[in-house]
Amino acid sequence: MSQGRIEWLSPADPPEAFPDVSEALTEPDGLLAAGGDLRPERLLAAYARGIFPWFEEGQPILWWSPDPRCVLWPDKLHVSRRLRQQLRNSSAELRCNTAFVDVMRACAAKRRSQQGTWITEDMMAAYERLHRDGWAHSIEIWDGDRLVGGVYGLCIGRVFFGESMFSAEPNTSKMAMLGLTRHMQSTGLQLLDCQVASPHLFTLGAEFMSRAEFSAFLAAACSPPEPHNAWPTEAMPVSALFIA
Repeated sequence: MSQGRIEWLSPADPPEAFPDVSEALTEPDGLLAAGGDLRPERLLAAYARGIFPWFEEGQPILWWSPDPRCVLWPDKLHVSRRLRQQLRNSSAELRCNTAFVDVMRACAAKRRSQQGTWITEDMMAAYERLHRDGWAHSIEIWDGDRLVGGVYGLCIGRVFFGESMFSAEPNTSKMAMLGLTRHMQSTGLQLLDCQVASPHLFTLGAEFMSRAEFSAFLAAACSPPEPHNAWPTEAMPVSALFIA
């Protein structure tokens, strides 16, 4: 669909009451619906269908399903020579789910010098609920007692839906991504959804998948729609990622 009107959702609508993703606009790419709410049931229903919310403060909730989709296969993450050397010499640690809210706030803060951030207070509250319920997770890089990098997102079935990442020191978001993909490989998680393409993601090994292919993949990989609870509970040195 190149032109047309998007569907408006009501908070009273069932959580799964989204239009088919094939009805998304091509300009702007992937805009599918507006309105509704950010309750966990609606967010989980959206992600399992390849739909995610993306809007700025003061806007209605906007729901997107771009075509093509930016994705990353865990075994295709590119680890540069410079990052390998940094991993080998680093004293930082990788931790999971110890500072979820702090990771979200760091991801939001990195955009404050721009026109706005899509990680609004309402979004943070919604994803904190999903974290408490075991659906949303953070992969963190710590230098002593300082959080210096991380990535967060949702995990449904065998798919991790990446939301955002940040670096407070060089390459620490890449370390977090490496830790995430290593974990995915070891536990059977099959695909990392990157949502919106960027040159940075392509340097890490991301690629495009058509929306139709992505939707078909989710139909199998997110069924049954179960949380992933096999996250490490102990910190590990990031230097171990070099040989993992």
